[in-house]
Amino acid sequence: MSLWVDATAGASGDMLLGALLGAGAPLEVLQGAVDAVSPEPVTLRVEGVHRAGLAATRCHVEVADSSTHRTWRDVRRLLAAADLHASVRVAALGVFARLAEAEAAVHGQEADDVAFHEVGALDSIADVVGVCAGLTHLLGLHGGPVVVSPVAVGSGRVDAAHGSLPVPVPAVVELLRGVPSYGGPAGAPPTELCTPTGAALLVALADDWGPPPAMAVAAVGVGAGGRDPGTHANVVRVLAGAAPGGAEHQDAEQELVVEANVDDLDPRLWPGVLEALLAAGAADAWLSPITMKKGRPAHTLSVLVRPGLAERVRAVVFAQTSTIGLREHAVTKRPLEREVAAVEVDGVQVRVKVSRHGGHVVTAQPEWDDVAALAQATGRPARDVLAEAQAAARSLGE
Repeated sequence: MSLWVDATAGASGDMLLGALLGAGAPLEVLQGAVDAVSPEPVTLRVEGVHRAGLAATRCHVEVADSSTHRTWRDVRRLLAAADLHASVRVAALGVFARLAEAEAAVHGQEADDVAFHEVGALDSIADVVGVCAGLTHLLGLHGGPVVVSPVAVGSGRVDAAHGSLPVPVPAVVELLRGVPSYGGPAGAPPTELCTPTGAALLVALADDWGPPPAMAVAAVGVGAGGRDPGTHANVVRVLAGAAPGGAEHQDAEQELVVEANVDDLDPRLWPGVLEALLAAGAADAWLSPITMKKGRPAHTLSVLVRPGLAERVRAVVFAQTSTIGLREHAVTKRPLEREVAAVEVDGVQVRVKVSRHGGHVVTAQPEWDDVAALAQATGRPARDVLAEAQAAARSLGE
């Protein structure tokens, strides 16, 4: 199953919730996921509305007044302890991580310590977890490609917790680095069209950017925003369907390898470069030691990336390394069937990457970030937590 998100009128968490509900994601699935995470009551209420003559689904996220401000560290603990399917948990962690990192960059703080509404508020928790649960339901537990249109961001100014801010607000600008975006539909009044939560959801969940992929559309969802400006339909659309001719079941994927030889970069910068490339959407990034002309020691930087995300990778390489050019070649990738499962260690779920060949499990590797976080939280040696998680993961292959 493939999915295309039309964000040409902007995006927010509640708009995406409405679109997924309209496309067939059951309300009880989304509500159940929200209930599993939220420490206080949150209700999703669905309403049929019209926007510029289009029938749409409006999802109201109803929460009680709360003065609690939660950090990214707090939200991560809520997700770790929640009774969620591992695929939903992984997706939600990815969204919140991007959101926290963007706000941290804007405010000059560590991501773990940022306390702000976009991560801590109950409605943002409901938006992120509900959207991740809805996508998992529509795409199946093994996931599928998600393609997103260029994103309308809006213009003007908006009142925020820190005062009046320009639109797009700084966190949205940070989140949409390298992503195709524009001001918005012609004639639209100056206003915020893409919220930080909406931007984080799109960036974390998108596999590619552009027009709808080739597919036989099976379901359409139209999610309404709270405003009806009259100049355009204030909606997010979701189209879901299968690739024609069963193309989705082919095991070969076409990607690009982007490379550069670098001999004059401070080696202490390389870890940050690799991290930035992965954050930009690269499937993998690595260094190989080489010897260049005149006997100079150097590195070859190699990046594996989907063609639709290649421009974002190029921008990172040129901005963060000293190279003056790149070379690229197409490659065929043949991935194993894969899924994300979970095992329990000390009462906490640890994600496990499971790979299959011919239907049989060939690897089941615990996620190191989960192992490290659990070791830090419990005070146990990381190698002991890893060994216990690996032992539990072996049962997944039985």
